[in-house]
Amino acid sequence: MKKKDNPSPNKLSLNETLPHQINAPSFEGTGIKMQPPFKNQHGVVIGDSKYVSPNSPLENWTENTDPEIMAGDEWVHPTNDIGWNTAENRELLESKKKPQAYPFMHPDKDVSKGSD
Repeated sequence: MKKKDNPSPNKLSLNETLPHQINAPSFEGTGIKMQPPFKNQHGVVIGDSKYVSPNSPLENWTENTDPEIMAGDEWVHPTNDIGWNTAENRELLESKKKPQAYPFMHPDKDVSKGSD
């Protein structure tokens, strides 16, 4: 019998979702693939769900820090971002999924006719 491979402890997603986030949406069936964390130009890891990085301006904030330094796409992870938990983005994901019709629909017959 082949030994089962254990998932990598560094992998954040499972079946195209983030199980460690209670309200995280599932990307399964949407065509959107979970993306790994990345380092931005400031050396800050984005998308690792730890939210603390020694190089982050948030960890080194002073009254002289310009908040604009944390603006832009380099601070947003494409799939591990709190924005996916909004109602609008959940609707966007649901609209990308195929309807789960099987086994209750037939391509050319209305099986619900007369059931009212």
